[in-house]
Amino acid sequence: MSAAPRSRKRATITDVAREAGVAASTVSRAFTDPGRVNVVTRDHILEVADRLGYAPNPAARALESGRTNTLALLVPDITNPFFSGVIKGAERAAVASGRTLVLADTQESAVTEAHIIRRLGPAVDGFVLAAARMPDDELRRVAELDAVTLVNRAIRGISCVVADYETGTRQIVDHLASLGHRSLLFLGGPPESWSGARRWAGLQAAAQAHDIVVRRFGPYSPTLGGGAAAADAAVAAGVTAVVCHNDMLAIGVLRRLRERGVSVPGHVSVVGFDNIFGSDLCQPSLTTLAERTEDAGARAMEMLARQAYERVAVADGLVLPTQLVVRESTGPAR
Repeated sequence: MSAAPRSRKRATITDVAREAGVAASTVSRAFTDPGRVNVVTRDHILEVADRLGYAPNPAARALESGRTNTLALLVPDITNPFFSGVIKGAERAAVASGRTLVLADTQESAVTEAHIIRRLGPAVDGFVLAAARMPDDELRRVAELDAVTLVNRAIRGISCVVADYETGTRQIVDHLASLGHRSLLFLGGPPESWSGARRWAGLQAAAQAHDIVVRRFGPYSPTLGGGAAAADAAVAAGVTAVVCHNDMLAIGVLRRLRERGVSVPGHVSVVGFDNIFGSDLCQPSLTTLAERTEDAGARAMEMLARQAYERVAVADGLVLPTQLVVRESTGPAR
């Protein structure tokens, strides 16, 4: 007959105090206010705590301080490789500051986004909202209750990190114009996408400067699956170049064009946005506008922490540069 498994008991602050030969209050200060504890004593307490496997109870510390040392990052589609960069950068910044990051997928839904914010609000100290889908007025109400920083969305009065789409879209059109293209089609994504609207506005302005005809079709799902209908529409339109809402849609377009026997870039050139992992591995490799997603996630988390923990009002916007990466999917107009 096998012995019953031994129940494990997590070390408490009392255990650490007894082992270290100090008061429990001294142990508490060693973690929460180390400047008030003698360096030798603090190092001894931390060594004992590490040996016993003790870690402060975050819930208890939250009750005492009113802060959870936890921040939330919400993304519209966790399967989209674009957001993996934002997540990685945000996680790196959170770990560096000794805080915990909670991640949630809003499923491209403003309703789901609002529900998650209401549910998580009491448990976190603030939110980074990437490509938020909620209307401006609702986001302003959220910012009145919680610390908020936006990524790929700009609203007056709320801190944000955005990409330089004005310069980026000009790079795209300059590139296509140099290849002799006189017409292009923008295959748009979700109508509530702030970045999609900025990309479309930038393409229009740049096309006008080159006297290029530009049209917009869509909305299309910003996924591989959305590429089939978008590609069919592009073929019917007869344009020589298409610019897609994002790389996921662009790669879906490339797959559909190959199925239909349409040569890329011989018959039509294809451009994406984001420079996600895999955009250089598809056939042909994708010309795309690269954004600094990891940097965006890290900088947004730093801006949020300033609001949540330093009580610094941060309502300015940070614009990160973009760069066109030219690959095989663009070539001379037919």
